[in-house]
Amino acid sequence: MVKDWHHLFDTFNGVVLLTIAAAPVAVLVVCVLAVRRRPDAQRWRRSVAEVGMVYGTVPWVWMTMLPGSHAGEVPGRFSLVPLRDLLTMSAGGIVGNLLVFAALGFFAPLRFPVLASIPRVLALGAGCSMLVEIAQYVLRLDRVSSVDDVLLNATGAGLAALLSRRWWRDPATFRRHIENRIQAGNKTSS
Repeated sequence: MVKDWHHLFDTFNGVVLLTIAAAPVAVLVVCVLAVRRRPDAQRWRRSVAEVGMVYGTVPWVWMTMLPGSHAGEVPGRFSLVPLRDLLTMSAGGIVGNLLVFAALGFFAPLRFPVLASIPRVLALGAGCSMLVEIAQYVLRLDRVSSVDDVLLNATGAGLAALLSRRWWRDPATFRRHIENRIQAGNKTSS
């Protein structure tokens, strides 16, 4: 599966393996952050949201920034016609693009109340996606920088934000949900 350290960092399988291996660390970081914060009703919410944004977004961005086989040899390519590339994408490519900023879209409104609206999350997702696409082009990673990727990334962030919407305005609901999940985990591990 992974031959050496080099393959951990520059292959999809390696990134997935590192992401899975980092899951316990992410849970530990959530707990440490929550315990070290000033005791209030928001500390678990902020901790889960901060770690969730990073843990759920970095691996996807990392995978999109992996160079192709001719990186540095070929000039950057771009596609600015909306929906042209979408028609030729595989189902896996579409789902992958929807997931790139999904964690950011899900957790950002929970952590930053100013982002608690679908248009703002869509703008955040589109802005972050544009940065990734520009970096792919400038770094000549043998990838096509496409407006369709931006549209799908932003859509994924917006759809994920809809999934977290019930917790935007009522932090107590989110806190109860997390506490119930923790208690359920403690009961099953005893």
